[in-house]
Amino acid sequence: MFTGIIQKIGTVKRVSRGAGLVLEIAFEPWAKPLEAGESIAVNGVCLTVARFSVDRFTADVLKETEERTGLGELLPGEKVNLERALRAGDAMGGHIVQGHVDSRGTLVAKEPRGRDFRLKVRCGRVLAAQSVLKGSIAIDGVSLTITEIGDDWLCVDAIPTTLSETVLGLRRIGDRVNLEGDVLGKYLARKVSGGLTEEALAAAGFIV
Repeated sequence: MFTGIIQKIGTVKRVSRGAGLVLEIAFEPWAKPLEAGESIAVNGVCLTVARFSVDRFTADVLKETEERTGLGELLPGEKVNLERALRAGDAMGGHIVQGHVDSRGTLVAKEPRGRDFRLKVRCGRVLAAQSVLKGSIAIDGVSLTITEIGDDWLCVDAIPTTLSETVLGLRRIGDRVNLEGDVLGKYLARKVSGGLTEEALAAAGFIV
């Protein structure tokens, strides 16, 4: 499990496409070294560390993961968001992120709002229906709060630190991004018939 609080920006060093996709990613070393078999989120996608050294690691990517996320489109030199899995006792600074991407989205607007920026992402009807205003969404692994929502899009606001410390600052209009909806919202959407509306949430006892 992750929190959506990005810890480092890594750099793709090698992309291998032999029997399957393999990524090698370099990073500034953590104080506590990586371990073989641990989970690490790359642009919001949970991967397993297969091999590692002080400043880089290699991970195998499942075919299903490659098809559902943007990892298969990465090229050497590209920057990626990195977050190590949450450990017992760690601060829960963002929201519950599983590292299981629901869909790809498209950045359709990036507008300044004073010192901040509002990002509008085309996310599709299914994910939009599972989302709620002021709920959480992970975009390329970054925990953000939904500030507007439509039939097939949503908006989030980002402070300058978020843009400078994650790859969201590098995203341009038309870029594709990995999206993971709030896990609680997905379970509720299956339970509550008629869609996940404020009325349905109130009837189920989630809004007072």
